[in-house]
Amino acid sequence: MAITGTLKGFGIADILQLIGQQQKTGILYLKSKEQDVQVYFLDGNIVRAESITRKKKDLIGNMLVRAELITEQQLEAALETQKRTLKRLGDVLTSSGTITAEKLKQMMQLQVTETLYGLFSWKTGSYEFKVEDVQADGDSITPLRAESVLMEGFRMVDEWPHVRKKISHEAMTFEKLKELPAKVAKDDDFDASFDDAFSEAKEEKKDENKGDFKSIGNAERRVYGLIAPGRDVRKLVDVSCLGEFETCKALVNLLNLDYIRAIQPTGRAASAGGAGLLVRVGGMVARGVVTMMVLAALGFVGSRLKPDTWDLGDESASSYADPATQRLVARAQQARIEAALEVFRLEKGALPERLEALVEVGLLQREDLRYPWRDDYYYRRTSDRQFILLPPLR
Repeated sequence: MAITGTLKGFGIADILQLIGQQQKTGILYLKSKEQDVQVYFLDGNIVRAESITRKKKDLIGNMLVRAELITEQQLEAALETQKRTLKRLGDVLTSSGTITAEKLKQMMQLQVTETLYGLFSWKTGSYEFKVEDVQADGDSITPLRAESVLMEGFRMVDEWPHVRKKISHEAMTFEKLKELPAKVAKDDDFDASFDDAFSEAKEEKKDENKGDFKSIGNAERRVYGLIAPGRDVRKLVDVSCLGEFETCKALVNLLNLDYIRAIQPTGRAASAGGAGLLVRVGGMVARGVVTMMVLAALGFVGSRLKPDTWDLGDESASSYADPATQRLVARAQQARIEAALEVFRLEKGALPERLEALVEVGLLQREDLRYPWRDDYYYRRTSDRQFILLPPLR
């Protein structure tokens, strides 16, 4: 019992949504030319994500060193002990007191989420989901709902343009201009900052021109405290332990509120420091390219669900006429249409007057606007940023 195909025909978002909604248990195998990732699901929740071809710098031991939570010498000693005892590296580090179990779990959670969000940039690849027994390791990460991963991915796509305006280069450094206001809530620490970065419900102040970039929270306080001469964006991402997006967003908040100022790189740093995501998504021309790239990876460009090809061990899901299957198709279609509408708004500055505009600019195909591929969806724009989207009456 498996679901297989290529990302051109069935995107990451569709796959995660399908597995999550059907609450399946098994392993999703994803392969591209450069990467090989396995995502483990238990009752529709993600309990593990591993990159089989993970680069050395992304291994948990090196992540801990770059985050300055352990030293190179401590890592080398732990690796030697691991060879002798065959224990997991994390167990060696915690049993020796090199790092606490809680800090290690937080870093492993970060490693998993960064691996998952990295999938959103895949343009091509293949997938295979196998129904297998999967055991949750409560000591490793907290299970993640597939829907939460999707929403966070969409939020990143929406807010990266605002980040790029301020953080244009990984080699940028920063100077503090004034102190942050006193914090009246609970004490600020690593745990609170980490939880703030990955919580599913965040309270932020919205600004139409700057997006969600006006609040000072735990992430901003942590990043502000880590700013020092010579620490560039890449280093701040490493030591903050919040992930690339959350760290850069915190820097933008601090810049917008004039708590820090950016120092542009010069000379060799300017030419060598921009190999990461910030430069890959920079520039007005690249904006359109990356938007389409992300949509392609998510299955929103030229992708149509084909219920007759699904086989997840549920006979009702293999029939096109089955009401449950049609509802699943409708939810996936609506998610695709909503994402395409958001990208249209980002590119054009306002939502389209009619859904056919999404077809005209190449974001969707005509069949994507019908339930399921027969009747038109009801759509009405209520403002430049708001709309109503409903399935047709049956």
